[in-house]
Amino acid sequence: MTAGPYEHEVKALLAEAGVPVPRGVVVRGDGFEIARELAGPLVLKAFGPGLTHKSESGGVVLGLAHEELGAAAAGMRARLEPAGFLVEEQAEAGVELIVGLVRDPAFGPVLLVGLGGVWTEALRDSALRLCPVSEGDVRGALASLRGAALLDGWRGGPPVDVDAVVKLVMAVGGSGGLWERLELGEFELNPVIAGPSGAIAVDARYLPGAAVNRTPGVARPPADFLPLFEPRAVAVVGASTSRPNFGNMFLGFYRDTGVPLVAVHPTAAEVGGVPAVPSLAHADVDYALVAVPAERCAEVVRQAGGVPFVQVMSGGFGEAGRQDLEAELVAAARAAGTRLLGPNCMGVYCPRGRQTFVGGGTGPAGAVALVSQSGGLAGEVIKVGERRGLAFSRVVTVGNAADVTPAELLRWLARDDETRAIGLYLEDPRDGRELYEALREAGKPVVLLVGGRSGQGQRAAASHTGGLVSDRRIWEAVAGQTGATLVSSQDDLIGVLAYFQAHATRVTGRQQAHAGGQPPHGAESAGGEQVLVVGPSGGASVLAADAFDRAGVRLDPLPEDRLDALRRLGVVATGNPLEVPVGPLGRAELVSDVMDALAGPYRDVVAHVNVQAFFTYGTTPEPLYAYMRALATAQAARPGLRITLVTRNGECAPAGVEDEVGRIAAAAGIPVYRTMEAAAVAVAAGGRHGVA
Repeated sequence: MTAGPYEHEVKALLAEAGVPVPRGVVVRGDGFEIARELAGPLVLKAFGPGLTHKSESGGVVLGLAHEELGAAAAGMRARLEPAGFLVEEQAEAGVELIVGLVRDPAFGPVLLVGLGGVWTEALRDSALRLCPVSEGDVRGALASLRGAALLDGWRGGPPVDVDAVVKLVMAVGGSGGLWERLELGEFELNPVIAGPSGAIAVDARYLPGAAVNRTPGVARPPADFLPLFEPRAVAVVGASTSRPNFGNMFLGFYRDTGVPLVAVHPTAAEVGGVPAVPSLAHADVDYALVAVPAERCAEVVRQAGGVPFVQVMSGGFGEAGRQDLEAELVAAARAAGTRLLGPNCMGVYCPRGRQTFVGGGTGPAGAVALVSQSGGLAGEVIKVGERRGLAFSRVVTVGNAADVTPAELLRWLARDDETRAIGLYLEDPRDGRELYEALREAGKPVVLLVGGRSGQGQRAAASHTGGLVSDRRIWEAVAGQTGATLVSSQDDLIGVLAYFQAHATRVTGRQQAHAGGQPPHGAESAGGEQVLVVGPSGGASVLAADAFDRAGVRLDPLPEDRLDALRRLGVVATGNPLEVPVGPLGRAELVSDVMDALAGPYRDVVAHVNVQAFFTYGTTPEPLYAYMRALATAQAARPGLRITLVTRNGECAPAGVEDEVGRIAAAAGIPVYRTMEAAAVAVAAGGRHGVA
């Protein structure tokens, strides 16, 4: 990173871009008479080589009169070696903000806004958004700050002109803003002083980075990935006739699915009972799996002309520091006219296409897709997810993503008629900006799990902006601006996908009412989440409220005009969560009656049961099954409602009971969770995406 222009030069750029800055003059000797045109009080700032952080080095003095400038400058010269001085009119006091830009290695220019001045490091209260930002992005970022109340007026103070702040930030990070003209680096306005009469950038710093080639590359036409997922035939390269290896294992997997199959072997006529050909040049297939040592992979791939997709399972490429081998492999694929999946990946799973990389056959075909940079994690999501009721449309592992990228696959899956919801597990998105654009355009629910988000990235921290940006916060910005759901665990990835699988085609009560021209009951409650939690036990209900609060979901109070109807059912309506007696002695249909009594206000109903109570105070699972059937009936009768079930303490049930509960729920399209925390994350995701 090179030294940047001096502050007065940066402020000239700001003024040209429409960002308000203080009136000022530059003095290079002792000619401070030129500052007489400025209104006091004045600020004196030294500039010169090495004076990046002027406040810390004593290079700034505030509140000066004209006649005090010379003495203050002499004092600075005694301590520093300035090239000159910037004299400015001192801005009125107000709320101090920071507005910054930094170039993220994956996602490009990123905007930061937050509390500035001395609060920047003390509170680290800031929000990120990817450029270009919209006015809605900026207002959302400001509202998300912990100190947002300062903008509305605090302890009798006047409110800030937020419109002026938004205009200033848009001039930096909006369409046509400074971010498009700067070679980032880092860029920072700190502080921006915001008050009732506007916002002004009183300090500015710009540290250019390496020039970025903005000439677009030659775009490939969109690939048709259907042969990847549903190939006419598959070839496996690397199976042995003498020593079983990964290739032999995959031959076995594919034999079990029944997909037309051929082995590639230089001398054998068959391998493990599968007919063999000497090279990929002799294989009439749509998909080839290559499991040979890394040094031999490029040679194999060069012979793949006519094969639409080649997956290189082998590792030992870029992830092992062998970028040369990876580049050679990509060149071989392009020379052959084939698309490369991987290297260092497990392959594809698609029940419809008899594609698999896990043993035990394939599960039912469904509508959930997954793109994963980890083959092991993808295998776990498949097996655990199917055990919990997920049914997959397409699963693809991309490993190093040297050719086929997650963004490219996401764009195709967003148009795939067989897919309703998409999960992504990523570590290095390869082309983050392309992924960001694909997420914005997806139009389907997308769930993001990102490995390594806790690391602090490799950005310089020469400015506050650089120090406040981290990988975790970048991904939070990506999710916030695209509508994707960012989760922090594999369990939540599966749980949110299960919610979308169950409810993605259900119309919400709010949408039904709007379709009829009338807002739904309760819609006038601005920002209301329209989520009702119903179940037994006061303590569990309190903890449920805490779980939804942590997930960012507000549980609105019960509608006053429905309380009498609840009391007639014998339900003491104390609030939301609503306590309803559910247990071995309870009336199973009561929960459905409660929904009738509350018809209209709610988008989601989360029903929870204490499974342990059914077997501590009862002897058979039938009351639990009856409750499940009542929930199933309630869901069938209410297509505009999304019912979710939490089976607390499910491990206390006898063997087979949880499976039967899951079967009843799955048939009704009700997702089931073991904890309220997992359900809250899923319901929050549904609310953010606006599932319909």
